[in-house]
Amino acid sequence: MQPPDDFDPAPGQAEELSEGLRRIVAPNPSPMTYRGTNTYLLGERDIAVIDPGPESAPHLEAIMAALHPGQRISHIIVTHAHLDHSPLSRALSERTGAPVLAFGDAKAGRSEVMQQLADAGLAGGGEGVDRAFRPDVLLADNEVIRGDGWDMRAVWTPGHFGNHLSFVWEDAIFSGDLVMGWASSLVSPPDGDLTDFMASCERLQQIPALVFHPGHGAPVTQTAERLDWLLSHRRAREAAILEALSKGSATADILARAIYTETPAALLPAAARNVFAHLVDLKGKELIEASGALSADAKFMLI
Repeated sequence: MQPPDDFDPAPGQAEELSEGLRRIVAPNPSPMTYRGTNTYLLGERDIAVIDPGPESAPHLEAIMAALHPGQRISHIIVTHAHLDHSPLSRALSERTGAPVLAFGDAKAGRSEVMQQLADAGLAGGGEGVDRAFRPDVLLADNEVIRGDGWDMRAVWTPGHFGNHLSFVWEDAIFSGDLVMGWASSLVSPPDGDLTDFMASCERLQQIPALVFHPGHGAPVTQTAERLDWLLSHRRAREAAILEALSKGSATADILARAIYTETPAALLPAAARNVFAHLVDLKGKELIEASGALSADAKFMLI
């Protein structure tokens, strides 16, 4: 899916999205982050900062400069512990005294199979993990956060990352990197888990929302359609993997080269991680098996 050409906000400038909600885009554009990380400011007096973003002195100053007279930052809320979302929470907390709220540290929320892969040495392949991240306040699934004139409900939505939270506010959801409009979410083991990703998308289908405010890119207004697309896209990828395996056993790398025929060579390692995420999910469904221990280099075959 191609990103919309008309989403090109100026980094560092607070833009009003709706009453009581503004967005500042961090100066970290890249193929993984699109125009940059979206930092949201929620509230009229006590301000919740959602996803303060990467370690960036200019972005810190942009957040502080966006405060109007009489406003203060009361909450710093992090959707997940990737390096483009959480690191600035430390400096922002030191500057304002506001606590940092999240599901847990970078290892929190991992499924058993992903923890086993991590223990076996699998790492990397994603957007960079903020291993130093330690929230001041742990948020439980369905916990409500209240501020002056606003409240949000935290919803644990692992898949892109084990400690990933989405936040329901009125008829909107801050969807982090689980649901974006410009690209499908990266799912890269051991931090990403496709089984969890599918379950989290299905969970959001049960929550009425008119708009998703994502971690990158423009607001998603066709919420039901976007979730349907994400799920069907993954199911189509699963079908392609099973079709390829029907011709013989293969590794994730071999499968990626066979399936992602139009992907530039430089992006094939990321594609192989995506395929591996599917293979772990398919193994959990007992549709395939690995020759030897489960690993990114293992050879897989149909059962």
